[in-house]
Order: sequence, then structure tokens, then C-alpha cells
Amino acid sequence: MEEEILICRERGEECRAVEELVRESFWNVYRPGCLEHYVLHRLRSCPEFVPSLSLLLYFRGGLAGQIAFVKNTLTGGGGAQVPVLTLGPLCIRPSLQRQGLGKRLLDHALGEAAKTEAAGVFLEGNPEFYGKSGFVEASSLGIDYMDEPPGASVPYFLVHPLDKARLQEIQAPYRVPKGYLVDEGEAEEFDRTFPPREKLRLPGQLF
Repeated sequence: MEEEILICRERGEECRAVEELVRESFWNVYRPGCLEHYVLHRLRSCPEFVPSLSLLLYFRGGLAGQIAFVKNTLTGGGGAQVPVLTLGPLCIRPSLQRQGLGKRLLDHALGEAAKTEAAGVFLEGNPEFYGKSGFVEASSLGIDYMDEPPGASVPYFLVHPLDKARLQEIQAPYRVPKGYLVDEGEAEEFDRTFPPREKLRLPGQLF
């Protein structure tokens, strides 16, 4: 499989194909339809977006996966700040899932993230999957999730420590970067530029 995988930076001419991939991967997973392709579309124009960490995975010559990162900051008491990264979206084409491609792309991307000044990589996701790549519950390092009570356990709020000492010293709450907070009406309008797909209400959806 090694020779069949290529991981590279996203190029401008690939943006639409990547958005189509993200849409296919998240459609009807967490809600009827999805927002993730619009989130990625918006993130690219945010100053916090990290183009060098916007990576694609090609498998057997075809676009199979993507991952993106945004700069973020933990701000503690007295104004102390620590730079971190927020990860997402990350996806693998549905027909190619459960073959290890997602972990391969994630591990490669984390290796690139380790070359930055970020002290850690944060996300909201499945501990079972992300734990295999070194993610732990952020509260275990004393980092609270947004407006949750101090010390509250939030199992889906995870961090991959790149500099554990700096993360533990800051003792600051984490906040989702504004670029991820999109207007659903605008997302709906953007989605109309893609081929129609049926929105379904399915068991296990979060929204």
C-alpha cells in the first residue's frame, strides 16, 4: 500500500474537488446534510488558516482524504498566551474508510504540526480513533472546554500535546476559533452550488 499513497499540500485548483470530497464524507453523518464543506470553504479565507498544513491524501491516483488546521491561542491569567492549533475537518472518502488511510494522513499531519511553534493540537472527536495517534482528553492536562465548569470532563474534547509542559502551565480555557462558527443559512446557500443530495434524519446524528 505504501507506494499507492501520496500526501501533499492542497493547491488552489484542487479546492472545489476537496470541498466535494468533504461534502461526500460528512453528508448525513452528524446532521441531515452537512456543514463541513462550507466550514472548510470559509476557513481558507481566515488569517488563522494554515495553508502549509492543508494536506491531501491521494490513494491509487485518486483524491481520497484531506486534513486542515487553524491557528489558535490559549490565554491564561495575566494575559499569558500559548499558541496551539485546532484540527478539522479531517475526512477520508467513505468507500475507502477503515483501511488505515485516516490514521496515515493524521499521523503525517501531526508530524508537520510538530515543526510549528504550537504547544498542542486540539479537536472535538472520537477518542477511540484519535487516541491511537496520541490524543488525550484535554481536561487531563487542566485545559477546560469553553464555558464548561472548571475541571469538567469532556470526553470528546481532545488534545495531542506537542509541548505538555507549556500546556499544563497555562491553565487556560479553550475556545473554538470563530472560523468554525458558520451561519447555517449561508451554508445552505453554498450547498446549492453542488449537485442535489437527499438530507436524511438518521440514528446517531448529533444535530
